Amino acid sequence: MADHAEARKLMARLKHEAEQGGYLLNPDEDMVLSLMDGLLTQQRRYGYLACPCREASGDRAEDRDIICPCDYRDPDLDEFGTCFCALYVSEEVAAGRRKVAPVPERRPDPEALAARRAADQARAFPGGSFPVWRCQVCGYLCARPEPPLKCPICKVDRDRFERFA
Repeated sequence: MADHAEARKLMARLKHEAEQGGYLLNPDEDMVLSLMDGLLTQQRRYGYLACPCREASGDRAEDRDIICPCDYRDPDLDEFGTCFCALYVSEEVAAGRRKVAPVPERRPDPEALAARRAADQARAFPGGSFPVWRCQVCGYLCARPEPPLKCPICKVDRDRFERFA
């Protein structure tokens, strides 16, 4: 087995962040280490932790929906008990009470994704003195001139926030 020191370090960080937010990593450590290797490859290649199970473009703004944890994690966990790449799992899956099944891709095609982002940008919060920003990963809301540098809940970067209407 290859030296997984860097992967283990990333796994420990993501596990800590997940647990702080009420999430669980898959208990299959070998699989998680493989995903960590994939995330680290994406980090070296693009400069960000794009989902290793999806094709990233190399443009952070275009790929922000698939930066781990991706925008699709929560709906996947709700419906299937695991996210698309199976890094995050529900309590039922972690405890072995629910079997992991294939998760269909939720990410829209590039044209639909661009249209959704344009529509999101066009929305405005009526009557407020500050825009309201929503974390696309965990749903955290804040009213301020700009989104925070990091989400205080799930720790993703500011580019994962959208204007909330």
